[in-house]
Amino acid sequence: MAKDLTNSIIDRQNILNNDLAIEEIKKNINVPGIYIDDKIYFTIEYVASFYEVDPRTIRRCIENHNQEFKENGYEVLIGKKLKDFFQSIENSGKDIDVLTKEKTTRLSVFDFRAFLNVGMLLSESERAKEVRKMILDIVIDLINKKTGGGTKYINQRDEDYLESWYCEENYRRLFTDALRDFVVDGKYKYARYTDKIYESIFRENTKEYKNILNLNSKDKVRETFYAEVLDLISSYEGGFSEILKDEYNKKGSKLEYYEVDKLFEKFSSQKLYEPLKNKARNKMASRDLAFRDALHLRLTEYISPLDQTEFEKFLGLKSQELLDRMKESEEVFKRLKERE
Repeated sequence: MAKDLTNSIIDRQNILNNDLAIEEIKKNINVPGIYIDDKIYFTIEYVASFYEVDPRTIRRCIENHNQEFKENGYEVLIGKKLKDFFQSIENSGKDIDVLTKEKTTRLSVFDFRAFLNVGMLLSESERAKEVRKMILDIVIDLINKKTGGGTKYINQRDEDYLESWYCEENYRRLFTDALRDFVVDGKYKYARYTDKIYESIFRENTKEYKNILNLNSKDKVRETFYAEVLDLISSYEGGFSEILKDEYNKKGSKLEYYEVDKLFEKFSSQKLYEPLKNKARNKMASRDLAFRDALHLRLTEYISPLDQTEFEKFLGLKSQELLDRMKESEEVFKRLKERE
């Protein structure tokens, strides 16, 4: 899915919040700014010169997106901050392309993230277009490197995934046993009520979800779910299994589909699930857009930019592949068995 950074604040922020990507971009773009305490700064004049636009264009850009720039490292220095800034420049032996210090009472400065933010917004600058293309290429390449060339199972890099997966497997068994024992026979009842759970939690059935993620027939849908989604599915499966059992005992015979449908409608509409559903929808929609380039159209209202901890969780040093963690768990179990 093509990204238009000039129009999407979520796409811009998903890059600017990704420290790993920012470091890679910094290595690939030559921008000699002013270094103070290992941080690089740029003035409006320099930014305008780099992007080959008039400084007034940069100022208009700041006015139109002021809050966004402030959140991404742009600030106006006055008073002591300005004096300290000039002193740091003087101590470093560098010069600055502004009016003399005596005449300057306020100075707009951009850090590297804010500098990139400008390039993401300047739709008429050819230089900015080149920078946007470079940024997107680097981000795509970085994610591919970190995930071994595919993001289908990026969810499994979360340290909470394995525990959630084990837990859901147990509740899934309870759920399928309940459908078998307490609901009338039918060829598609397992798929029918699995889809009802999915639709209640993230508004898509199995087929729709697989199409959005471009999964093939052999892919196991549950192995692509994030831990938060698996946890909520477990709650649904465990809770509804108990309801089916109670209703079966009251009736004394297996439940018809229309009876199960009514029970599920009442069960899934409980207010206690609302905050958990909102969280699961936000995690699925936001992460899939950022990592898998997959858009869940029915969840667009839940999409928000990922923060830095999310990128560290799924792409950083702490993240591990599921296979590695399973091997670690296997070794632990072996050692425990040897002690017995």
